[in-house]
Amino acid sequence: MRKKTVSLVLGSGGARGYAHIGVIDVLEKAGYEIRSISGSSMGALVGGLYAAGKLNDYREWVLSLDMLSVLKLVDFSFATTGFIKGDKVFDVLETIVGKNIKIEDLPIDYTAVATDIDTQKEVWFQEGDLLNAIRASIAIPTIFTPIRSEKHLLVDGGILNPLPTVPLLSDTNDMLIAVNLNGERKADKIVKQESETEGGIQQKITEFIQKNFFEEKREEEINYFTIVSKTIETMQNLITRYELAAHQPDIVINIPKNLCGFYEFHEAEMIIDYGRKVAKEAISEYQKLEKLPENN
Repeated sequence: MRKKTVSLVLGSGGARGYAHIGVIDVLEKAGYEIRSISGSSMGALVGGLYAAGKLNDYREWVLSLDMLSVLKLVDFSFATTGFIKGDKVFDVLETIVGKNIKIEDLPIDYTAVATDIDTQKEVWFQEGDLLNAIRASIAIPTIFTPIRSEKHLLVDGGILNPLPTVPLLSDTNDMLIAVNLNGERKADKIVKQESETEGGIQQKITEFIQKNFFEEKREEEINYFTIVSKTIETMQNLITRYELAAHQPDIVINIPKNLCGFYEFHEAEMIIDYGRKVAKEAISEYQKLEKLPENN
């Protein structure tokens, strides 16, 4: 039997993006063939690594990260455009992927979405250097330093399009599947309570910023990263709802927004496993509906 071909949309949502890895695992094991991917932010990162055939190497690396090793990857910048440069992370990604990998040479069609804050428009990377495209797509405003190209000042693609279905609408694949990282909050036993996500790595980074950028501010008076992450998530949630209403995929796999903290990149195992869990449920439900008689 011929495998069903899939156009896969991977959304933005910080550390919840690890769930994309679990979703891809399930799709492959279920016999689907992923032929094209579009992604914003973490969706662009995971999708790009998959398209380059390096997702398993990336998985091994992130599963090895604990809170201390994640903190060591945070290279603070004193530039006014962003607190974190991101060079350390991309040095590791270059080791995993290799240098000068071109998007147009990938075996899977791939689009990374970034936002041009000068023109207030989306920028689609469908050719050129893969890691440069990913870096532009994950440049969260005020957190990571933006990327300056010849004509654009680029930041996180999730600012304008956290679930970029449009780049794949002209595909001739059998199915369009979207992974939404801004799903409804759930009281699942795997999902962390909000009080658990307020501390940890987010607090460590916040303490540094308070000490170096906000003089005479006590810890309880400001939590910079909490404000930024919640603002971005609120905005992305609204945009995602409009996107899904306008372009309905065959399957939407929803990851609850309270699965983990936005910056909890040391929780890879739990998040990947949760991605597998909800992907299995969504695909099972879709397959049941496929088997129903048409008049039902």
